[in-house]
Amino acid sequence: MNKTLLIAFLAIFAFTSVNAQSRKERKAMYDSKFNYEIQCLGVGQDGTKLVKIWGYGKKADDALYEAKRNAVAAVIFRGVPGGNGAAPTPSILPIDGYETNMDFFDDFFKAGGMYLSFVNSTTDGMPGGADRVKMNKGYKVALSASVNYNQLRKYLEEKGIAKKMDAGF
Repeated sequence: MNKTLLIAFLAIFAFTSVNAQSRKERKAMYDSKFNYEIQCLGVGQDGTKLVKIWGYGKKADDALYEAKRNAVAAVIFRGVPGGNGAAPTPSILPIDGYETNMDFFDDFFKAGGMYLSFVNSTTDGMPGGADRVKMNKGYKVALSASVNYNQLRKYLEEKGIAKKMDAGF
Protein backbone atom coordinates (compact mmCIF):
# COMPACT_ATOMS: atom_id res chain seq x y z
CA MET A 1 0.00 0.00 0.00
CA ASN A 2 2.77 2.45 0.93
CA LYS A 3 4.71 1.59 -2.23
CA THR A 4 1.64 2.29 -4.40
CA LEU A 5 0.99 5.59 -2.58
CA LEU A 6 4.63 6.62 -3.02
CA ILE A 7 4.57 5.84 -6.76
CA ALA A 8 1.31 7.76 -7.19
CA PHE A 9 2.76 10.75 -5.29
CA LEU A 10 5.93 10.75 -7.41
CA ALA A 11 3.90 10.52 -10.64
CA ILE A 12 1.73 13.49 -9.64
CA PHE A 13 4.79 15.48 -8.56
CA ALA A 14 6.59 14.77 -11.84
CA PHE A 15 3.54 15.72 -13.93
CA THR A 16 3.00 19.04 -12.15
CA SER A 17 6.71 19.92 -12.36
CA VAL A 18 6.77 19.31 -16.13
CA ASN A 19 3.53 21.28 -16.59
CA ALA A 20 4.88 24.26 -14.60
CA GLN A 21 8.07 24.26 -16.63
CA SER A 22 6.21 24.33 -19.93
CA ARG A 23 4.07 27.26 -18.73
CA LYS A 24 7.26 29.12 -17.82
CA GLU A 25 8.73 28.43 -21.25
CA ARG A 26 5.55 29.56 -23.02
CA LYS A 27 5.47 32.79 -21.01
CA ALA A 28 9.12 33.47 -21.86
CA MET A 29 8.38 32.91 -25.54
CA TYR A 30 5.48 35.38 -25.57
CA ASP A 31 7.38 37.96 -23.50
CA SER A 32 10.29 37.90 -25.92
CA LYS A 33 11.43 41.18 -27.45
CA PHE A 34 11.31 39.48 -30.83
CA ASN A 35 7.72 38.23 -30.76
CA TYR A 36 5.95 40.48 -33.27
CA GLU A 37 2.58 40.12 -34.91
CA ILE A 38 3.38 41.30 -38.41
CA GLN A 39 1.70 40.89 -41.76
CA CYS A 40 3.04 41.96 -45.15
CA LEU A 41 0.69 44.29 -47.02
CA GLY A 42 2.95 44.63 -50.04
CA VAL A 43 6.03 46.42 -51.33
CA GLY A 44 6.09 50.18 -51.60
CA GLN A 45 8.23 52.36 -53.81
CA ASP A 46 11.95 52.94 -53.40
CA GLY A 47 12.72 50.03 -51.08
CA THR A 48 9.89 50.41 -48.61
CA LYS A 49 7.95 47.53 -47.07
CA LEU A 50 4.26 47.94 -46.24
CA VAL A 51 3.31 46.03 -43.11
CA LYS A 52 0.52 45.69 -40.61
CA ILE A 53 1.99 45.43 -37.12
CA TRP A 54 0.48 45.18 -33.64
CA GLY A 55 1.49 47.01 -30.48
CA TYR A 56 0.39 46.75 -26.85
CA GLY A 57 0.04 49.47 -24.22
CA LYS A 58 -1.96 50.68 -21.24
CA LYS A 59 -3.29 53.49 -23.43
CA ALA A 60 -4.15 53.24 -27.10
CA ASP A 61 -1.57 55.94 -27.93
CA ASP A 62 1.15 53.93 -26.16
CA ALA A 63 0.21 50.86 -28.18
CA LEU A 64 0.39 52.89 -31.39
CA TYR A 65 3.95 54.06 -30.62
CA GLU A 66 4.97 50.52 -29.69
CA ALA A 67 3.59 49.30 -33.02
CA LYS A 68 5.87 51.76 -34.84
CA ARG A 69 8.86 50.54 -32.82
CA ASN A 70 7.86 46.93 -33.47
CA ALA A 71 7.66 47.56 -37.22
CA VAL A 72 11.28 48.73 -37.37
CA ALA A 73 12.49 46.06 -34.93
CA ALA A 74 10.75 43.30 -36.89
CA VAL A 75 12.45 44.41 -40.12
CA ILE A 76 15.85 44.50 -38.40
CA PHE A 77 15.74 41.30 -36.32
CA ARG A 78 13.07 39.05 -37.80
CA GLY A 79 12.39 40.04 -41.39
CA VAL A 80 9.04 40.46 -43.08
CA PRO A 81 7.02 37.42 -44.16
CA GLY A 82 5.84 37.27 -47.74
CA GLY A 83 2.30 38.05 -48.73
CA ASN A 84 0.08 40.10 -51.04
CA GLY A 85 2.40 39.56 -53.99
CA ALA A 86 5.59 40.34 -52.05
CA ALA A 87 8.41 37.89 -51.45
CA PRO A 88 9.67 37.39 -47.89
CA THR A 89 12.29 39.91 -46.79
CA PRO A 90 15.19 38.59 -44.70
CA SER A 91 16.18 40.29 -41.48
CA ILE A 92 18.99 42.84 -41.59
CA LEU A 93 20.70 41.35 -38.52
CA PRO A 94 20.67 37.95 -36.87
CA ILE A 95 18.58 37.65 -33.70
CA ASP A 96 21.68 38.00 -31.48
CA GLY A 97 22.43 41.35 -33.13
CA TYR A 98 20.50 43.10 -30.37
CA GLU A 99 22.63 41.65 -27.56
CA THR A 100 25.83 42.35 -29.50
CA ASN A 101 24.89 46.03 -29.99
CA MET A 102 22.64 46.62 -26.98
CA ASP A 103 23.84 50.17 -26.23
CA PHE A 104 23.24 51.27 -29.81
CA PHE A 105 19.75 49.75 -30.01
CA ASP A 106 18.66 51.01 -26.57
CA ASP A 107 19.45 54.53 -27.79
CA PHE A 108 18.02 53.86 -31.28
CA PHE A 109 14.66 52.62 -29.90
CA LYS A 110 14.26 55.11 -27.03
CA ALA A 111 11.16 57.33 -27.00
CA GLY A 112 11.49 59.76 -29.90
CA GLY A 113 14.58 57.88 -31.09
CA MET A 114 16.12 57.55 -34.52
CA TYR A 115 13.89 54.60 -35.44
CA LEU A 116 11.02 57.02 -36.11
CA SER A 117 12.79 58.35 -39.21
CA PHE A 118 12.43 54.94 -40.89
CA VAL A 119 8.71 54.29 -40.31
CA ASN A 120 5.64 56.14 -41.56
CA SER A 121 2.09 55.44 -40.53
CA THR A 122 -0.15 54.88 -43.53
CA THR A 123 -3.33 55.34 -41.48
CA ASP A 124 -4.44 58.73 -40.21
CA GLY A 125 -5.43 58.99 -36.59
CA MET A 126 -6.17 56.18 -34.17
CA PRO A 127 -7.22 52.88 -35.76
CA GLY A 128 -10.67 51.61 -34.86
CA GLY A 129 -12.77 48.48 -35.17
CA ALA A 130 -10.82 45.23 -35.30
CA ASP A 131 -7.52 47.17 -35.35
CA ARG A 132 -8.11 48.54 -31.84
CA VAL A 133 -8.87 45.92 -29.20
CA LYS A 134 -9.55 46.75 -25.54
CA MET A 135 -7.90 44.17 -23.30
CA ASN A 136 -7.82 43.58 -19.54
CA LYS A 137 -4.70 45.65 -18.95
CA GLY A 138 -4.78 48.07 -21.86
CA TYR A 139 -5.04 48.06 -25.64
CA LYS A 140 -3.84 46.06 -28.61
CA VAL A 141 -3.61 48.29 -31.69
CA ALA A 142 -2.77 47.41 -35.30
CA LEU A 143 -0.96 49.92 -37.46
CA SER A 144 -0.47 49.90 -41.20
CA ALA A 145 3.01 51.27 -41.71
CA SER A 146 5.64 51.81 -44.36
CA VAL A 147 9.20 50.92 -43.28
CA ASN A 148 12.02 52.29 -45.41
CA TYR A 149 14.06 49.07 -45.58
CA ASN A 150 16.82 50.33 -47.88
CA GLN A 151 17.51 53.51 -45.88
CA LEU A 152 17.40 51.57 -42.60
CA ARG A 153 19.91 49.02 -43.89
CA LYS A 154 22.17 51.81 -45.20
CA TYR A 155 22.03 53.58 -41.82
CA LEU A 156 22.94 50.41 -39.91
CA GLU A 157 25.81 49.73 -42.32
CA GLU A 158 27.15 53.28 -41.86
CA LYS A 159 27.06 52.85 -38.08
CA GLY A 160 28.95 49.56 -38.39
CA ILE A 161 26.07 47.50 -36.98
CA ALA A 162 25.19 45.56 -40.15
CA LYS A 163 27.61 44.09 -42.68
CA LYS A 164 27.61 45.76 -46.07
CA MET A 165 25.99 43.73 -48.83
CA ASP A 166 29.22 43.78 -50.85
CA ALA A 167 31.37 42.63 -47.88
CA GLY A 168 31.38 39.05 -49.14
CA PHE A 169 30.90 35.88 -47.20
